[in-house]
Amino acid sequence: QVQLVESGGGLVQPGGSLRLSCAASGFTFSSVAMSWYRQAPGKERELVAFISGAGGSINYVDSVKGRFTISRDNAKNTVYLQMNSLKPEDTAVYYCKNRILGRDYWGQGTQVTVSS
Repeated sequence: QVQLVESGGGLVQPGGSLRLSCAASGFTFSSVAMSWYRQAPGKERELVAFISGAGGSINYVDSVKGRFTISRDNAKNTVYLQMNSLKPEDTAVYYCKNRILGRDYWGQGTQVTVSS
C-alpha cells in the first residue's frame, strides 16, 4: 500500500532552519509528483511546495519563496523540504502528499514550531 512518513519536525527559534523528510513506498515514486502542505490550528490546510516526478517543475506558495526549498531523491524514494529563515507564522503540522489514480494520499504529519 501507499505509505508516506514525514520526519524532521521540531522546535526552532525564529531565523533557524529545519529539514523535513518524507519517505515514500508502495508506488513508482519517480513518476509521481509530490507536495508539502501545512496546517496551523484553526486554519485551512495550505499547499506549501510542489515538485514533479522528475523534479523539472517546482512551485512554492509566495510566503515561503526564497526561504524554503523542495527537492527529491528518486533513488531513495524521499522528498525533502529545507526550511530556512523560519518565522513564527511557519508554525504548523507539515504533511507530505501525492495523488494516485484520483486518490489523495497523506502522511501522518510532523509538527514544526517556531518560537523564541
